[in-house]
Amino acid sequence: VIGTLNVLQAARDAGVGRVVHTSTSEVYGTAQQPFISESHPQMAQSPYSATKIAADKLVESFHRSFRTPVVTVRPFNTFGPRQSRRAVVATIIAQLLSGSGRLHLGNMTPTRDMNYIANTVDGFMLAGTVPGIEGRMINIGSGREIEIGELAVLIRRLMGVTMVVGDADPERLRPPTSEVDRLCCDNTLARELLGWEPHVSLEDGLRATIEWWRGRPERERATDY
Repeated sequence: VIGTLNVLQAARDAGVGRVVHTSTSEVYGTAQQPFISESHPQMAQSPYSATKIAADKLVESFHRSFRTPVVTVRPFNTFGPRQSRRAVVATIIAQLLSGSGRLHLGNMTPTRDMNYIANTVDGFMLAGTVPGIEGRMINIGSGREIEIGELAVLIRRLMGVTMVVGDADPERLRPPTSEVDRLCCDNTLARELLGWEPHVSLEDGLRATIEWWRGRPERERATDY
């Protein structure tokens, strides 16, 4: 939050043309309807989401108070090459490449809107350049949800490997009231304001990510599960 405040103040002092602020779909908490639009209530189900909500409100306040030219982008679950192994797609691929025989994951019933990195980058570029959208908050997501367990099975199929998708690992579970059970983006506003749409499908994005991981040295694929 302090970092966001410093950026906003510096942008105001320098008279920049636009600030694109990165929020997160986590600010919405568990979806209260099938698709999450920008008007969906915010729910801080974790300290992380609480700090992002606070940062979003700082951005909003600078726009209202000082007319600072800001656009807030709320990306849903971005994945792709170079992502940390702590992220779900990366850890699934790394574990499958390890050949250990069994996947170790947390809760596998929550759904997520997985959006390939190229789609997310396109959204950010447009948010920084399309005129007349200052002060808006815009979701960037595919509009497709998938359970984590189903995602693991899909990645396993695309990789052509055999591995048991086991029960949830207790050490990887979030506290029950902290877990966001459902996230799926309503990207209508992004389409209308930015002319944005997700050009790379989930399957094609996963294929590209799998190939990137396969090209990494074995030490970089290592995971402690």
